[in-house]
Amino acid sequence: MRTKKADKSTWVIGGTTLIGIGVGFIFLQTSALLFVASILIGLGLGLVITSIISNKKGE
Repeated sequence: MRTKKADKSTWVIGGTTLIGIGVGFIFLQTSALLFVASILIGLGLGLVITSIISNKKGE
């Protein structure tokens, strides 16, 4: 049986998106646009972290 090292980059994207949703629920009482913005910020931050991680793995 082969052991393959799993790529965890999708976990970073999902995790930061969940953080964005959690922060968005705080702002949901203020504005729905802040809720959507926090989700998008979480998603974007996850994509940036993933690209940094994959760039360092390539070196």
